[in-house]
Amino acid sequence: MNTTRTTRAFAALTLSVLALTACGGNSDPLSSGGGDSNSDSNTIVVGSANFTESETIANIYAEVLKANGFDVSTTLNIGSREAYIPAVKDGSIDVIPDYTGNLLQYLDPEATATSSADVEAALPDALGSELVVADPAPAEDKDSIVVTRATADRWNLKTIADLAPHSAEISIGAPAEFQERTYGLPGLKNNYGVDIDPSKFVPIADGGGPATVKALAEGQITAADIFSTSASIAENDFVVLEDPKFNFAAQNVIPVINAGKTSEKLTDVLNAISAKLTTEELLALNQAVSGDTKTEPAAAAQQWVKEQGLDTPIG
Repeated sequence: MNTTRTTRAFAALTLSVLALTACGGNSDPLSSGGGDSNSDSNTIVVGSANFTESETIANIYAEVLKANGFDVSTTLNIGSREAYIPAVKDGSIDVIPDYTGNLLQYLDPEATATSSADVEAALPDALGSELVVADPAPAEDKDSIVVTRATADRWNLKTIADLAPHSAEISIGAPAEFQERTYGLPGLKNNYGVDIDPSKFVPIADGGGPATVKALAEGQITAADIFSTSASIAENDFVVLEDPKFNFAAQNVIPVINAGKTSEKLTDVLNAISAKLTTEELLALNQAVSGDTKTEPAAAAQQWVKEQGLDTPIG
């Protein structure tokens, strides 16, 4: 997950702001929020960032909250964290899915925690008085080192460390900043002894998207930085290498809540969703939305909620 997605989302936000300036602002997804949602704890506005996985999870939150008697509306595709966290703080939205590691880094740029437990432990102090969180889900969407099934089988790869004996043979594709970022080539070397020659680093600017996938599938590169819940992984039978030393910071899906709207009932419902949302489930949801079927996020969410037995009141 890391900063690549944040950069993409921020760029999208910039374009959005320019468009709003030209159009008088009527298309601002937060324009109807009003910042007055704290007046009724049963009325919940669920938001999402401007990428499909966030939209799908937000729709799951909305569906299950409705099933538990909440009066729910959605404000989707808000933009980057720079837009939606202030919106949660001011009550324009009440709940939004986020990712633990990037949320912590946004709230506390000096934070150094990377493991799931350490990130979760550091979050409360970083949240301040305006935000609270429910339980994080097991599901993670984070930067990951991905190889083809053929490469994994040939070298018997399970973890990133297994690449170390083959360092001289590896070419890796990732965004340009991966060459110098702590979690990039330096991290692979320091944490796992994977010492890739800079001449074998292939900068690809699509953040693990189609160009990266094509390069890996066609053998132009040996490994790639691809988000761990990308639908392309299952579609191409790629293998995600385990990262036991948390070279890439944990990015568990976590509900972020406006502190003024939190309640035991709301937290219980969101915790029930988190308990069911694994990385495998998130992969399947992304495959449904971004794969061949091209299911709408709301429809995929509704189906998942039914399959998980979350379409009736909890408890």
